[in-house]
Amino acid sequence: MLKGSLPAARLAALASLANCIFFHIPFFAFVVGNLNYAGFSGMMTIASLILLMLVLDFLVFYLLVYLAGLIGRIIISLFFALSAAALYFINAYSVIIDESMIGNILNTNYAESSAYFSITLALYVLVLGILPSAALLRIRTVKEPLKRFAALCSGSFLIALALVFINSAGWLWIDKNSKKLGGLAMPWSYAVNTTLFYVHQYKKNQKEILLPDARISSRKKSIVVLVIGESARKANFSLYGYPKNTNPMLADIENVHPLDAVSAATYTTAGVKAILDYKKTDELYEILPNYLFRNNVEVIWRTANWGEPPLHIKNYQDRKYLGAACRGKACGYDEILLALFKEQILASRKDKILLVLHTSTSHGPNYSAKYPAGFRKFSPVCSSVELADCSKQELMNAYDNTIVYTDYLLSRVIQNLKELKEFDSTMIFVSDHGESLGENNLYMHGLPMSIAPKEQFEIPFIVWASPGSKKLKANKTVTQYHVFHSVLNFLDVESPIYDENMNIYR
Repeated sequence: MLKGSLPAARLAALASLANCIFFHIPFFAFVVGNLNYAGFSGMMTIASLILLMLVLDFLVFYLLVYLAGLIGRIIISLFFALSAAALYFINAYSVIIDESMIGNILNTNYAESSAYFSITLALYVLVLGILPSAALLRIRTVKEPLKRFAALCSGSFLIALALVFINSAGWLWIDKNSKKLGGLAMPWSYAVNTTLFYVHQYKKNQKEILLPDARISSRKKSIVVLVIGESARKANFSLYGYPKNTNPMLADIENVHPLDAVSAATYTTAGVKAILDYKKTDELYEILPNYLFRNNVEVIWRTANWGEPPLHIKNYQDRKYLGAACRGKACGYDEILLALFKEQILASRKDKILLVLHTSTSHGPNYSAKYPAGFRKFSPVCSSVELADCSKQELMNAYDNTIVYTDYLLSRVIQNLKELKEFDSTMIFVSDHGESLGENNLYMHGLPMSIAPKEQFEIPFIVWASPGSKKLKANKTVTQYHVFHSVLNFLDVESPIYDENMNIYR
């Protein structure tokens, strides 16, 4: 292991070179793969980006080492460990470390995050993170005179500025691809985007903007069950024409309507918010459950997932709560959401009920762990979190089995609603986003909408309504924002913000 002393500038230069070699292969692979480098301009852009990375890394690392000493080296060591983990996920799942992906990471619970652990991830962190960090921490730094420090910092800044202007011909290309470039530049992708996430989160967590008061216009007993799917993509539902029979139970139920839909985002928090918002907005307006609860509708939220906006309701029921009322092996899966389903509805003293079931059924990478053994309809299946190591058939089979299990859960919901004959009832199933399963070497979800493939935003939107209740319009393509207004319509809730054009019922 290295030991001894080095001038601060030389140590910063070595750290910058190592950072560029270890962690920027995906960055430069994207540049080479998407830029016409046959001409002089393209070659200049590539050369400028390499030099710019080295110079900027050097400048930041030098400031840390010179001004913060040991603490600065600890920060750089942390960068190496985090960059190693980020590189693994970029290589394994083709993710982009942008602000939305940071939101996914920071909002992921332990049970979900632990599913990503693998020996390969540990090796990335050990070889590219821990070992270089250990060497860095053993080297003692010798500070140059203050004048030399100022000259090196000023010179680095001026070189970076010169590179930016020399490469002016490539500005348009860089601007067009800024999201991907910024999401692949280590450690600045997660350092900058984590800061942006918390800034925007602070704004979102400001006081909820209340919507205008609503009124219930009838005493007819009615219930809406809103099932929020997780990572379910439309392409793998046989109700939409998928050749494998993944919806055997729903196909045999009358009044089941599959609608074409697209999600507002490719990650959970934004997708769920869109399902609950009355319009597309970045503001924290009152969401559907809060709005209905405040206006005298019984609201029950049952979840096996996470990522919902702040809920201000009485009946919030997570796995721990539901586990007390559930018995058997099925309680380890999303079937737990159906425990005492009818009993709780019948116990309500209100005429209007919204019951939300937030599932986690198709979330990767461990698809094969998301359904009981009895739903392994298609085999062989991928049982590894290293999705690229599985064959296309194994990966697709594992995912398709989650859709078969979803089909079963939805059919159970409908059967329960059929038995509540005193209610007009409807079920709306809509996914938060889609999922990539190896197409174009992409896996899972989370790419920015501007570059996301259709697999990540074309989602199922499946509706069932009880006989004698409201029928559906001849809907073509709908969005997640249709949910808010459709629920208001079915429950006979009159509101100044209701939009008939966003309602799916007649």
